[in-house]
This record gives sequence, C-alpha cells and structure tokens, in this order.
Amino acid sequence: MRELSAYLARAARRKLPPAVAEKTRHHIADTLAAMVSGTRLAPGRMAVSYAKRLGGVKEACIPGTRILTSALNAALANGMTAHADETDDSHQPAFFHPGCAVVPAALAVGEKQGASGTALLSAVALGYDVGCRVNFALGAMRFHLAGHSTHSFGALFGAAAAAGALARFDARRMRWLLSYTAQQASGVSCWMRDPGHVEKAFDFGGMPAKNGVSAALMVGSGMSGVEDVFSGERNFLFAFGVEDGADKLARGLGTAYEILNANIKKWSVGSPIQAALDSMQEMVRRHGLKTDDVKKVKIQVQDHEAAIVNNRDMPDICLQHLIAVMLLDGTVTFASSHDEARMKDRKVLELRKKIEFVGSARLTRAGGRQAVVEVWTRGGGHFMHHTQAVKGTSANPMTRAEVDEKCVDLLGPILGRKKTRNLVDAVWGLERVKDIRSLRPLLQA
Repeated sequence: MRELSAYLARAARRKLPPAVAEKTRHHIADTLAAMVSGTRLAPGRMAVSYAKRLGGVKEACIPGTRILTSALNAALANGMTAHADETDDSHQPAFFHPGCAVVPAALAVGEKQGASGTALLSAVALGYDVGCRVNFALGAMRFHLAGHSTHSFGALFGAAAAAGALARFDARRMRWLLSYTAQQASGVSCWMRDPGHVEKAFDFGGMPAKNGVSAALMVGSGMSGVEDVFSGERNFLFAFGVEDGADKLARGLGTAYEILNANIKKWSVGSPIQAALDSMQEMVRRHGLKTDDVKKVKIQVQDHEAAIVNNRDMPDICLQHLIAVMLLDGTVTFASSHDEARMKDRKVLELRKKIEFVGSARLTRAGGRQAVVEVWTRGGGHFMHHTQAVKGTSANPMTRAEVDEKCVDLLGPILGRKKTRNLVDAVWGLERVKDIRSLRPLLQA
C-alpha cells in the first residue's frame, strides 16, 4: 500500500518515457474516436439521452454531441459511447478493455480541473498500469471463469487511478481513493448474454468510469476512509480469495508500462474476430479468392472466446457474418461491420453456410490472440493462414499513421473533415495543450 499509494500520488508530475507517451496518444485518439462514433449507435444514443435527462453542473462534455454535464454524468455516458460497439482497445493478458473507462474518467475529471494535456497523458498511462495490475492480482482468467467481470474490475480501478492523479491527491488520499473504489467494485460476466450490447457498454465502460470518478469526487470533497484496503483484516483481496496476488499490485510500477501491452483494433469488431479477419484478408490478397470458388471455410480461435462471437445477432460481433463480408468485399470497414441489413443479405447468408467455426484448446494454450483459417476451393485448392500476432497488438503494433487513418474514418462522418483533422492533430500534440477544455469545440458535433 505504501508503494502503490506513493506512486499514484507522483503520477501527474511524472514525465513519461517517449515511447510510452506516444503509445498513450494512440490510445487517447482511438478512444475519442470510439466515443464519437459510439454516440450514433444504440447503446450510445441511450447513454447520451440518459445523461441529458440527468442534467447537472456543466463540468465536462460528451464528445459527438453539444451536451455539457457533470463530470460524473459525462464519465458514465462517455464510457458507454466508447464501448457502444467493438471499436475500443483491449488488454489481453489482463482481460479487459482499459480505454473505454480510463479515458472517459480522465477526460471528465481533467475538464473539471482544467488539467493540461501532459497531465492527461500521465493519468491515462497510470490508469492502464493500475487497472491491469488489479486484474493480475485477481488472477484475470480464473476470476473471469468464476463468473466475475474482469472488464469491470480492472476498468474501475484504472478509472479511479486516472481520476485521482488529475485531482492531484497526496499518498494518503490515494489510499482513501482506493478504498472507496474497492467498495464499488462489482461486475458479473453475464454481460455475454446481452443481445443489444447496452448493459455490456455499461459494464465495460460506463459503470467503471462513473464509479472511479465518484470515488475521486468523494475523496476530493473531504471524505476519509480505510487506508489499507489491499491489506490487513478483511481486505479486498481476502474477500475474493486471492491474497496471494497482492505482490502484483505494485510490481514493475515505473518500469513496466502496461499501455505498451494494450491492443488497438485495426477492425471495428469483437476482439476474438481480429485474428480471423487478418488471416482471411491475407488469403484473399495472396490467392485472389472469389466467393464462387469457395467450397468450405474452417476457422479456429481460442476455445474460451468462441462463444463470444459465434453466430451472434449483432454484425460487429458475429464471426461468421464478418468472414462472409470479407470474402465478398475484400475488406471490412466500420460501415460494413455495422450494416445490420447485410445480416439478412442472401449472398452473405449463403456464404455463412460454408463456414465452420470451432474453438481450439491448442490456440488457447499458445496464448495471445490467434486464429487459423483454412479455405477449400471448388477446384481442389486448400489454403491456410495462421495469424499469431494480430495487427494492433503489442507484437504487431499499428503505426501513428494507421491509428490516424482509423480515427479519421470513425470521426469524419460525424465531426466533418476539418474538425476531425484538427482534433486528431491536437491529440498528437497533447503536450502543447494547456487546458484540455480548449478541445471541447473540436469534440462537439
């Protein structure tokens, strides 16, 4: 607790290594693009409508709209718009989506405080570090398989850490912040059964962002609390039966930055689909596959993720549908991955009949996020591609130019070309931003 709270208290003043600062810019830009594009999707529209009805003191904006509301309401709405679909980032080893909670919480408190772009960068990087380490301490996969939502727990602590850093708490108040955060920790992984992605958007982004900001606001208003929530009698880790994970909470802080291990999606679709799309696109390019030539397609992904994307009702999280779209179009765009009408398209449905999809224990043991795609043609051909490092992962990262291209694709239709260009450029130059509230005109649609 001494090591962790002291590190949190110094975070806003800490200069990030250049590579960490650059990767953090990528994730802030990517998450802002997810927020804005998410306002036009059903979960985002519902979140924006809810926040609008709540009203509140005008402390922070909801990007993609002209709404100003309280920091608490903005964190909730922006967390949900950021995960209104499958556009936002992820962290595979910690098994959660950091950006959709950490960035909205940091943006909300940063606006309330009038924080600088440099402080925002440091706070966001800290949020990824803390959120990941909490999930590591909980034993991410074991915790998930027990029915808990790692996507809610890590995101909550990451959001709170970012908010506390921007509030400039000292080490003692950071201890209280962690305690109020722990008291709000919740999440059940039945979100997988949400057909509309609305509760899932709340669980992944809205709830943890709101609760993290809430903890910071309470401590900032003068509330005191328990000073050692991760140790001592009846502590947080004891409650979940993982006291042996305590040493992971502060391990590597200041040297191992977890944002470097986070993934940005090339494709605006569910994470387990990314590798399969990489493989299929490569085979389409390499072998010139035509839909009429395809006799059978077999896809293997990690077995524990197969159910998440198997024949789902939403286009952007249905693997069979997106593979069919890739074969027909040669690529998958944000527009095509969200085109619900194509779920009923005759050509797509005919192709889906040829696709066999299975979970693979071998790929699960191999780790990472992998896929093996095989195609048999009517002419007797057999092609296979194994994606071991998905584009956008730490093993195969996207460049600034590639992230820029994705952001422009998502932001442009809503903000317009000029405003989009100015916003993305402002993120690339965040260290020159004295008060992040100056970005509001660029974020408003």
